[in-house]
Amino acid sequence: MSAPEARSATPTLWTGYPERSNRLMLRLMTWISLRMGRRAGRVLLRGIALYFLLFSPSAGRASGDYLRRVKGRAATLAERYRHIFTFASTIHDRIYLLNARLDDFEIEIEGEPLIAAQVASGTGALLFGAHLGSFEVTRALGRSQPDLRIALAMYEDNTRRLNDMLAAINPAARPDLIALGGPDAILAIRDRIEAGALVGVLADRSLRAETCRSLPFLGSPASFPVSAFRMAAALKTRIIFMAGLYRGGNRYRIRFLPIADFGSVPRAEREAAISAAMERYVQALEQCCRDAPDNWFNFYPFWQEPALRP
Repeated sequence: MSAPEARSATPTLWTGYPERSNRLMLRLMTWISLRMGRRAGRVLLRGIALYFLLFSPSAGRASGDYLRRVKGRAATLAERYRHIFTFASTIHDRIYLLNARLDDFEIEIEGEPLIAAQVASGTGALLFGAHLGSFEVTRALGRSQPDLRIALAMYEDNTRRLNDMLAAINPAARPDLIALGGPDAILAIRDRIEAGALVGVLADRSLRAETCRSLPFLGSPASFPVSAFRMAAALKTRIIFMAGLYRGGNRYRIRFLPIADFGSVPRAEREAAISAAMERYVQALEQCCRDAPDNWFNFYPFWQEPALRP
């Protein structure tokens, strides 16, 4: 039986908590970090994280709520600061990753044979991630391996924001971006998959109101959008879970897990397969949160339930 569905409350939640970006500050951070080193950049980063802890109360409340759920107790002020600093660290590391400085990092890969087999098949797949850890470290890995092509599908406003950030960090960085929401988006995704590319989708939230399903996540029901999973079913493609978990210092652990393969699912069984895929995705997400608690970057009331449809 499918989980109950609801209209998403997402537009009134995370879109009201913009991920702040300032091109001048990014340029300054880029200049300091590339010329004076990562350690010097981290000094400035600590001040930025402290500023957000003190002057962004809504994000602080969301951080405290999440940490209470994942730790099973109230978070200390130091733990809330570390949570925000981890987020800032992954943003800061984009400076190096977008400037082809992959050798500056120690990167472990879980599930590498899964990706190698998918690439060897000549057919791409969907990589379902979340606002968890760093997707940039996964894309940087793809750029370093000629046979591994990774595109990123995101909503138009986010595409514009990412392009602004890239212009501030490295204008020469040209990621393969697909703007979701338009009529041609699913065709563009299909074309990339047929050409052997892996297409990343952050499947934990959506820009517009859409159908969600309520699934248990860190001890309470939370709403997850269905559309990305229905797209995978319509494209008859495979879903692989991905996460680039930040482990402190210069260390990352990239995790790949099989979620679903819709290649041979009969139409009559599609909804059941979508439900099973969503459950596996949320379970993988929860395990990542427990393994690397500071990597969850949804700084808004994620567990607020939309009203169930009649």
